Amino acid sequence: MTGKARRGAGPGAPRVVTSAERLRRLLALVPYVASRKVVSLAETAATFGVTERELIDDLNLAWCMELKEPQPYCPIDLSYEGGEIVIAQAEALDRPLRLAADEANALLMALRMLADVSGEQGAAEPSPQFPIGSVIAKLEAAAAGLTAPPSRLAVVGADDDRVLAERLRTALAGGSRVRMRYYVPGRDEATERDVDPMRLLSVDGRTYLEGWCHRAEGVRLFRLDRVLDLAVLDEPARVPESAEPVDVDAGLFRPSPTDVLVVLDVSAAARWVAEYYACESVTPAPDGPEGWTRVSLRTPDTGWVRRLALRLGGDGRVISPPHLQAEVRQSARAALDQY
Repeated sequence: MTGKARRGAGPGAPRVVTSAERLRRLLALVPYVASRKVVSLAETAATFGVTERELIDDLNLAWCMELKEPQPYCPIDLSYEGGEIVIAQAEALDRPLRLAADEANALLMALRMLADVSGEQGAAEPSPQFPIGSVIAKLEAAAAGLTAPPSRLAVVGADDDRVLAERLRTALAGGSRVRMRYYVPGRDEATERDVDPMRLLSVDGRTYLEGWCHRAEGVRLFRLDRVLDLAVLDEPARVPESAEPVDVDAGLFRPSPTDVLVVLDVSAAARWVAEYYACESVTPAPDGPEGWTRVSLRTPDTGWVRRLALRLGGDGRVISPPHLQAEVRQSARAALDQY
């Protein structure tokens, strides 16, 4: 092999990734490169959503793989000299990938959610731009033989989100204002808002309403799974001409410079914290037990973080700021004094 780099070389920092996720990426990476003969490091890293450093680590691992074909225990021949990847002797991985039951179900649900957001679900004719209904039908037919029950797949609130999306499409089509009760995790409270809808969109597997919020007097994004109640009003929506859609490609998390930076370490059982809250960074905990994760987030109000820390108990701990650590200890002592 030529061009083998030291592990850890290159720009960027490694992300938290499970061995199963990395294995799936490796199994897709080798045939991807082999089918293209020659492909650049930068292009491949962008395709797989990883940094060039992570890609080089994957290539170094793939170099250690041995296949039983075309002859017994044949090592994969690869190089990435000059920023271009070449892979040979990987014919055994050339056959098409097959979806497992979990993967097929997850993909089907993602497509159905996309159909709900676009309004194509239940439409008489599929959209000519993106015939989601046709894709769903083909995938359902292909997955008919996958009878193994999904072991890790869980859908929470999917029906509720679908109902809300339908109401919001009605409001968008009729140009109507909506009134909602919305849960704000940053303040751990439910708020009532009048919103003039602008669009429905899907980001990172979640459905959002973008609209002009009269309470905030600005454009806001509302996650549908945090909408507690919603009603379409007879009052027409009046979105100001100055209202600009949110650039979701730049990311949804835009902290204020005045927000407090909070750092938490959470166990594997509390890993949901990193997925539920908007985090600035998620990395392996550097000095905690194995399997723990360090979560950094910004918030204007640390009161809800204190309550979250108490709720987590032994599955979480506050690393910083120090005053929040003291508040959590004081609250825990006060709770224990009641017993």
